This record gives sequence, structure tokens and C-alpha cells, in this order.
Amino acid sequence: MTRPRAAPHTNPALVFGFLALAGMVFAMLQSLVAPALPTMAADLRTSTADISWLVTAYLLAAAVATPIAGRLGDMFGRRRVLLIVLGLLATGALVAALAGNLAVLVTGRVLQGAGGAILPLAFGIVRDELPRERVGVAVGLLSALLGTGGGLGSVLAGPITEHLSWHWLFWFPLIMIAVAAAGIAYGIPESPVRASDRIDVPGALLLSSGLVCLLLALSKGDGWGWTSGTALGSLGGAAVVLATWVVVELRVRAPLVDMRMLANRGVWTTNIAGISFGVVTFGSFLLVPLLLQLPTATGYGHGKSVSEAGLYLLPASMAMVVFAPLSGVLDRHFGAKLPLTLGILMAAASFVLLAVAHDAAWHILTAVTMIGIGIGLGSSAMTNAILATVPPTQTSVATSINTLARTIGGSIGTAVLAAILSATTSARHVPSEAGFTAGFWMCAGALGVAFLAALMLPAGRRRWVVQPSDASPGRRSGP
Repeated sequence: MTRPRAAPHTNPALVFGFLALAGMVFAMLQSLVAPALPTMAADLRTSTADISWLVTAYLLAAAVATPIAGRLGDMFGRRRVLLIVLGLLATGALVAALAGNLAVLVTGRVLQGAGGAILPLAFGIVRDELPRERVGVAVGLLSALLGTGGGLGSVLAGPITEHLSWHWLFWFPLIMIAVAAAGIAYGIPESPVRASDRIDVPGALLLSSGLVCLLLALSKGDGWGWTSGTALGSLGGAAVVLATWVVVELRVRAPLVDMRMLANRGVWTTNIAGISFGVVTFGSFLLVPLLLQLPTATGYGHGKSVSEAGLYLLPASMAMVVFAPLSGVLDRHFGAKLPLTLGILMAAASFVLLAVAHDAAWHILTAVTMIGIGIGLGSSAMTNAILATVPPTQTSVATSINTLARTIGGSIGTAVLAAILSATTSARHVPSEAGFTAGFWMCAGALGVAFLAALMLPAGRRRWVVQPSDASPGRRSGP
């Protein structure tokens, strides 16, 4: 295998800046579309059920692409695979921007879903290129981009759609993708440490099929009916295929995902926490804006517009930007267990507050800020915990699995919360206050599970020490 080119004068600030821009674009594309769905449905003359495929297709593609691209990055170079992912993301944005019908638009969203691998690949590059003492803080800032970009997307979607058109929801990100790709291509060197195994094609196909069945059932189960043959068949198929995938991965010499790695206490505990954080992150994006937009005549709604509701989420984004790097600082001195536990407790407290008091604006703003603090501390801590546990040759695939865990958690949370709100909807088709209260308590309960997992996370500042076999000759090793 050819040795990667050397880059002795890599600028850490530029490395981080271009990676941050790429992550920001992906996060924005996650949330830009949702507020504009009614406008897009009207313009394309399609139903609400059909237009929801823009969200479902994106989710499915991201879930499938993230672990596979992460493994390919570990094998063939993270910079190289990241540029390919950005190319797919740019193509998807271009296709969506030019789309004149739903089929083409859904195709664009599928291509955009490949962007789900951006942050796991970026984490690996940060570990490779930045000084060890800066890795924790850099990981924290990159983790914060998910919430920050999502918040900006929610705020910007309304004005862009109103003053331009929904097509510009994709033109603006396309420009940002081009800038990020150019910077990464010319300013970031190739990965110095790589895995040298072959591609596990059966494992990739089984994992992809199982995830599609699972997430399709979770996304569409409420519309299909949870007891329908389609929903039960999808869930059953997912269970069978994913179980088969585990068996195959345990037997092949070079698995897509090393099951022994997943069994590591520093990995499985963070993945359980990741599922819980996925539940509450998507839960907050679903419950809080909906509660804010309900008419004040209900007695508990706040009567805000879509854009105004989006502004209420900005404190969470700002809190993430501050506290995610702080999580990295705490990790440097105490290990990941402390910031993860603090983040879980802060986020849980926010949902308890929302469950008992949500009738005043300051209640919402206080709780949303606490959610941002909790997610900022927790998201960064989970990634740093994984980096402390796995070898450099498994960095991207390990963080990809954690990203996937959050996606699955978000799908579970969205499905359960939608079912709760649907079950408590009045004859006027308005969710009751009891439904919101139950949803907030459910999110707090999910964080209770994360707290138990965090207690089992290994304490201290243990860091992977690279053995000679972990790196190819002539390549730099270590975090």
C-alpha cells in the first residue's frame, strides 16, 4: 500500500475550520427541510404523507452510509472518503435544488444522506492531525455543530422559503459544501494510520438491509398502523437480518464492525447513552416547537410562528457551542465519565422542568438552554470516550456506530412521541397538554437509562496506546 503523503506544516486551525464547515452544512440540511415541508408539498402538488419521504429517505440513507463510510475511511484514508462523501452531498444538493417533482427531490435527499458520515470521518482526522491536548476540545466543538447547525437550519428555513423559494434551501448549502471540499482537498493531509483489511461486502449488505427495515418501520409505523402486517413484517425482518449480521460479523476475518470492539465497556455504554440522547434530541425538536406553535386559545400553546418557534431553540445551540468544548477540557483532566454524567443530569432536569411547568416563555427558554448544555456536554463526552477506547484504525467506524445509535434513538423517540401525541389528540386535532407532559416525562426517563449506562463507563483518562501492529510501517500512530 502506498504511504500517504506527508504534511509536516498542517495548520490545526485550518484543519478544524474546514471540517467544522462540512459538519455545519450536514447539520443544517437535516433541519432546513422540515419547516418547509408544507410549502414544498403545495408547490409539488403532493400529499403530506408523500412529502414526508423527504425526511424518511434522508434518514435511511444517512443510517446506511454512516457506518460503511466510516469503515472505508479507516481502510482507505479518511480525507479521501470524506471528499467522496462531500461529492455525494453536493450532488444531492444540486439535484434537490433543480428538482421539479417529488421523485427527483427524494433522489437528491438520498444522496444528501451520505453526509451522515462527515462527523465520524472528521473525528478521525482530528485525532490524526491535531496535537493530543487539542483533540478533546476540537471534538467538543465538532459535536456541538449538530445542534448548532440544526438550530440555524430551523431558524433560516422560514425566511429563505418566504423571501426566495424552497429551492434555495439547497443552493446555499451547495456553496458551503464547495468551499469546505476545496479546503479539505488542499489543506488536510491523508490519514497516517489505516486498517489494511478487505471490504466486508456481506456485512455491509446485511447491515444496510436491517437498518432500512428497522428505520422504515419506525418512521412509517404510525401511518401504517403498528399492528399492521407491513409494520410487523418490517420489524421482524429487521430483527432477523440484524441477528444474521451479528453472526456473520463474528465469523469473518475482517468484519465491517468488530463485535469485540462493540463489546468493550467504553463503547457499548456510550452507544446506550447515544440512543438515549437521540431520543431526547429529536424529542426536543418535535415537542418544543409544536407546543410553541399551538394557539394560545388551547390554554397551554404559545401562538408562535414557525420562525419564532425556531428562535426559541437558539439558546440551546449557543449553549452547545460553549459547553461542548468545556466537555473536552473536563475530559482532559478527569476523563469522559464526568462530563457525560453532568450532561445527562442537566438534560434530564430540563425535561422534568418542562413536564411540570411550560406555560411561560421563561420556562421554555430556561429548559431549552439546559437541554443545550446537557447535549453539548454529553455528545462531546461520548465521542471522547470512544476515542480513548478504540485504536486509531477503528476510530471512524466506532464513532460512526455511535452516530448511528443516536439516529436510531431519534427514530424511536420520534415514533413513540408521535404515538403519545396522537393518542391524546382532541376532536379538534390538537394534541392535549397531557400528551406533551407525558412526552417530556418519557424523555426524562430515556435519560435515566443513559445515566445508568454512564455509571458503568470506565473512569479516568485512559488513552489507547498504539501497538506496532496497529500502524503500517512508516506511518505515524497514536491519537
